[in-house]
Amino acid sequence: MRIPMFLTESRQRWIAMLVVIALILGGLVVYTFTALPSVINGDSYQAVFLSNGQVYFGKLVSSRGSYKLTDVYYLQSKTPIQAQGADVDQQADMALIKLGKELHGPEDWMLINREHVVFVEQLKGDSRVVQAIKKAKSGS
Repeated sequence: MRIPMFLTESRQRWIAMLVVIALILGGLVVYTFTALPSVINGDSYQAVFLSNGQVYFGKLVSSRGSYKLTDVYYLQSKTPIQAQGADVDQQADMALIKLGKELHGPEDWMLINREHVVFVEQLKGDSRVVQAIKKAKSGS
């Protein structure tokens, strides 16, 4: 049996090696875009800053092409919009709100498109936000 000239044994090996390399590279690309950096600790809280200016606090995990945030909280101003231009202590005038209490009744998790995440910060256990979350959970 005669092997066609374009499929010599040497070329078959090269094609097989290229296919294996392409599969490995494809796997690395998929892993890179679906895995969270190992520095994210899913047992503690993170602050997720979005491209629209919103910030959510919760426990972050990876989910196909998105981040899944659970045990979600966000900050809301207690000051009416008209008074926000006044000289007001912005930190003292914020309330930590648990996701799920809104009129539309969302569940306590959200999927966030990776393209909208500007950056993520790992929160220390003694941060004011984490302490407020712990206080809210204990019912105090």
